[in-house]
Amino acid sequence: MPRPIEATIVLDALRHNLALARRRAPASKCWAVVKANAYGHGLERVLPALAAADGLALIEFDQACRLRELGWKKRILMLEGAFDAADTAAAHAHDLDLVVHCEEQLGWLADVPADRPPVNSFAKFDSGLNRLGFDSEGLRRAHARLSSMPAVRSVALMTHFANADLADGADEAMELFAAATSGLAGERSLANSAAVLSVPAAARDWIRPGIMLYGGSPFAQHGAADLGLAPTMLLRARVLARRVLQPGDAVGYGSLFRASEPMPIAVVACGYADGYPRHAPSGTPVLVDGMPSTTLGRVAMDMMMIDLRQCPGAGVGSLVELWGNHLPIDAVAQSAGTIGYELMCALAPRVAVQVEALAAHPGAL
Repeated sequence: MPRPIEATIVLDALRHNLALARRRAPASKCWAVVKANAYGHGLERVLPALAAADGLALIEFDQACRLRELGWKKRILMLEGAFDAADTAAAHAHDLDLVVHCEEQLGWLADVPADRPPVNSFAKFDSGLNRLGFDSEGLRRAHARLSSMPAVRSVALMTHFANADLADGADEAMELFAAATSGLAGERSLANSAAVLSVPAAARDWIRPGIMLYGGSPFAQHGAADLGLAPTMLLRARVLARRVLQPGDAVGYGSLFRASEPMPIAVVACGYADGYPRHAPSGTPVLVDGMPSTTLGRVAMDMMMIDLRQCPGAGVGSLVELWGNHLPIDAVAQSAGTIGYELMCALAPRVAVQVEALAAHPGAL
């Protein structure tokens, strides 16, 4: 029989979250962000639930080409642009929109043969994140160069917020962007998930929801359910063994947990090789047959241990929810000192995945 751990991808939840993003910015077009294999959910799995998006955004050129093979006919935005001249050629061959954030990318576009079909471009302004993008003067030069290139169909403008998850955290970036782009033609794209949910003024021509599509909260102080988001990834395993520790007994590598009283524990078929964080401490929440419990000791490659004192009836075969409908992924991530994005993206290939199909699938790719 297969190892008793399984992830479930809930397509109706994904479609619900996309619809919520669109309601928050009804006048904007929507790039649904699907980088990192759709945040660990699987591009091919999630594609039917994203039919209502105006375009998809990612960074991996091989996956963008795969989207075309799968039948996606709408726009695709390469969020980091081309990594070399070959990627620029691929963008022209597969009709991919290119973010342009540096002089090298401008040069590759300038060298494209005149007989190639043109592409749409997004000139990126660095509004304070200090990763990718032009400064104000560089942005204006890039806009002028792109506007004159035969290889470029259109020039839009974008930035990425560093602090949109904080109160008023996008204000300075928006002011800088407004000054840098004043008088420049082209559509604008500013809003990531946090801004879609909390900064209405950032919803310009295009929004770029990412983590919110997958039921994760971009805010430390607000849970996904409070924001109206539904979980799209469920991770569940079963109990492999039930043991009883005696006072003084330790459990797991490093003996990080030691019992102070007789206590039942369970060994669960999930470990860091499945994508569960090894650094999750004792006390990280789980649910056993729907009842709250916590982890004990160090997470191993293939197993973890949990406390059964609040679940005395649990035993071999009991269902353990690691995250999902009743235990938010963000709660697990917070306990482990990380974010839900990392847990989603870390789901290992060896974990079996079940897809809950859409109740109804309106529209085509």
